[in-house]
Amino acid sequence: MLTRERFNQHNMAMSTEAIWFLLIGGLVTLVALARGPIARLPLTGAMIYLVVGVVVGPAVSGLVSVDLLGWPRLLRIVAEIGLVISLFATGMHLRVPLTSRLWHPPLRLGVLAMIVTVALMTAAVGFATEWTWGAALFLAAALAPTDPVLANELRVTEAGDDEPVRFALSGEGGLNDGAAWPFALLGLWLCGTHPFGTGSTLAFIGSLAWGVFGALAIGWLFAVAFAKIVFLLRTRLGEAIGLDGFIALGLMSSSYGAALLVHAYAFVAVFAAGVALRHQERRTTGETSPAQLLDDVQHGERLDVAKDPKRAQAYLAEAMLGFTIEIERIAELSLMLVIGCVVSAHWRQMLDLHAVFPALLLFLVARPLSVLAAMLGSDADFDQRGLLAWMGIRGVGAFYYAVMGVDEAGHTLRPLVPAVLDTIVLSVLIHGSTAGYALGRYFQRRNGQAVSRG
Repeated sequence: MLTRERFNQHNMAMSTEAIWFLLIGGLVTLVALARGPIARLPLTGAMIYLVVGVVVGPAVSGLVSVDLLGWPRLLRIVAEIGLVISLFATGMHLRVPLTSRLWHPPLRLGVLAMIVTVALMTAAVGFATEWTWGAALFLAAALAPTDPVLANELRVTEAGDDEPVRFALSGEGGLNDGAAWPFALLGLWLCGTHPFGTGSTLAFIGSLAWGVFGALAIGWLFAVAFAKIVFLLRTRLGEAIGLDGFIALGLMSSSYGAALLVHAYAFVAVFAAGVALRHQERRTTGETSPAQLLDDVQHGERLDVAKDPKRAQAYLAEAMLGFTIEIERIAELSLMLVIGCVVSAHWRQMLDLHAVFPALLLFLVARPLSVLAAMLGSDADFDQRGLLAWMGIRGVGAFYYAVMGVDEAGHTLRPLVPAVLDTIVLSVLIHGSTAGYALGRYFQRRNGQAVSRG
């Protein structure tokens, strides 16, 4: 009898494993082959992955019948990996001089708008619900960052793209995941949890300052060191050619790990590493974009280009970026499937008014007001401010902070998870379905104005 039970359990496990392989394989193939129709419809890959996650979760098919929040540390690491990859890719897309005025809107959005969002959300949630002020602040910190993982439609199209709205949204997504960290820590602190041993006010303030500046320094130094070492090995010795993806992973992991080791804000370090690597490339190639510089390179000439002092940095940067974008897509699929499964397990709690309220408040009040406040005195026109105020997609970043809160504070912050899930679902569906149309209308008006002026 025992043997038969074990045999049945083994068969069930094998069947579930086979279904998962079929599901992932079919989903990846579908998205790859139907990329054109998906792009023409008000759909995104994130929507498809999220829906599939809900379907395989306990609310529908039950292929995933366990509460994934029972493993907050595992989910935290998975979300962490996705954010690290995307932040690095975002940083590498931003190929403009550090002195350019194009950096002003991302700084306004990634710092000022986020602070205003946190303040508005904390006050409203604290007064309108029965949650403690620490919980309200942590929720605000979790919902404040825009998402670099799901914002592919809004991100700059290539390195050197200087369109103001796309650059602003890309830079914002790269900055505010790290900028939200001190507010999340403060929320945990008010909830009675003292992460990293910051038990006193003075120590906590000191950790905030070190967290930002230490992370910037670590990310920048690691990127510069990696770029110079690889450049010297390739151009002088003809070594270290190939496996550019491994170099990308090495830079991401080492800069992130070093920042974690010294309690700096590791997300900031990874974003800074991406920006610094692109800065090193730009110093070598100048105003000519890497795509133009490498446009005529044939497959058989790649080894020679990798050793060419004039094009080696461009080749390295573009190869690393291409690899990072590919694994970013895999991370997006994996994370949205996981989020969909968690949604499937908690959909009843998500229907509660206290869970829906923060999402509506964020999209209809906090985001528009924070963007308008942050962009006061900027060069952005009315259309640009309106688009920036609406396109604040939330996703993996919010999920990471939610599971981090559960991991650090346990049941104290677990009731906040349905509110975070509501925000992610509404953002993926509403922002994802309107991003293409809104950007299309914006560029149509811009082109019309350019024609009329001409």
